[in-house]
Amino acid sequence: MNGQASPPTHPEPTGPRIDVLPLNWRDPWQWLTLAARDFRQQPVIGFFYGLMFWGMALIVRSVFLNNPGFTLSAISGCLLVGPFLAMGLYDASKRMERGLMPSVEESMTCWRPHIRSLGMLVMLIIVMELLWGRASLVVFAVFFNTGMPSTANVLEVLFNPENWEFLIAYFCVGGFFAGLVFSSTVVAIPMILDRDTDAITACLTSMRVFLTQTGVMLLWGGIIVALVLLSILPANLGFFFSGPLLGFASWHAYRGSVRCSD
Repeated sequence: MNGQASPPTHPEPTGPRIDVLPLNWRDPWQWLTLAARDFRQQPVIGFFYGLMFWGMALIVRSVFLNNPGFTLSAISGCLLVGPFLAMGLYDASKRMERGLMPSVEESMTCWRPHIRSLGMLVMLIIVMELLWGRASLVVFAVFFNTGMPSTANVLEVLFNPENWEFLIAYFCVGGFFAGLVFSSTVVAIPMILDRDTDAITACLTSMRVFLTQTGVMLLWGGIIVALVLLSILPANLGFFFSGPLLGFASWHAYRGSVRCSD
């Protein structure tokens, strides 16, 4: 014994281990294939939520026609409501994965055991949505200092190449905030539903997935945008199919991207 104190030891970290799995370019298409299978197995649940997604699309269309300056805000609101609405589809895929029979009633109440984590996540996303809405209004105010344009003027602006500065600013602002919301939530809500993880851990894990698998996640985001755009015509009816398909696929995106071990 030399009388010197031994260095302090730190206990090993406890709690579930969360690993981000490597992805390849085929994975998003595999998620869609699995989603189509789930849709075929549970068409009632699929079309039930498809009706709700169609209603959201009609709300955005109404905002665009009546108050175009708030269109980005309406879209951002749908980006908030949509993933939480899709929880019922995540729950259905989760139950089928475990050999259980899902139901519409159970899918509508699957959020209840996770209300605290989801409530915190809602607050985080609302902050981002408010910033997005404010930024989009600032862009309109800078380029239209005489007041918000009418729907006809907005269409003229969007298809007029002389307004390239406005277009760049408008879509850069929208793209930045859409990317921020997407990267923060791409696997967060399915993870909360599956593991009852706290909102901060779920968001950080989601951003880890995005930052470590950026190429595949950008492809997945591009597929989502493409399906949404294809669903707009005619009369937004495509959302009956694309909404549930993307909801089911988002569950499989989570399962393919994250592995949690106790």
